[in-house]
Amino acid sequence: MSVKSILSRQLRRFRDDTRGTVAIEAVIALPVLFWVFLASFVFFDAYRQHSINVKAAYMVGDMLSRETNAVDTEYLDGMKSLFDYLTKASTQSRIRVTVLQWDEEDEAYTRDWSEVRGGGIAELTNADLQSLSSKLPVMSDNERLILVETWAHYTPPFKVGLAERDMYNFVFTSPRFAPLLRWQS
Repeated sequence: MSVKSILSRQLRRFRDDTRGTVAIEAVIALPVLFWVFLASFVFFDAYRQHSINVKAAYMVGDMLSRETNAVDTEYLDGMKSLFDYLTKASTQSRIRVTVLQWDEEDEAYTRDWSEVRGGGIAELTNADLQSLSSKLPVMSDNERLILVETWAHYTPPFKVGLAERDMYNFVFTSPRFAPLLRWQS
């Protein structure tokens, strides 16, 4: 027999042999399936954490809107601690609370007061409010609004292509039982 025919017969036999194909397919498919499972877990976790952060920000805004007495440093420190507890923040979170009003005559938002807890951000100024005007609702003259902004850092549990980020929330509500939420130094 010639080398060519022996080689041809061996190649045909190798081609027709189906033993071990499941193991080879598993070696190829299992890492991909494992990565898809991890990626699904990370993206679900990110959406879950974002939802928790939004709910906590709304809760802070709702609590502030129900106040009839002036709030002070201790009250806002407590609000930040509560936000950290609800979001299970493992890193530094930040909260900025601003009370503002609409001035019909000047057609501008004006700040009554603004306070920050957590550092790294500045209190809002009247100029900052004008740049945020597209996000703020239409208000009647001298109507007041409580604006709560929160930042919480999110670190994915596994590296699957989602980067670390600060989750930012922008929540506003009207005072409910008093015309103004006052600040007491």
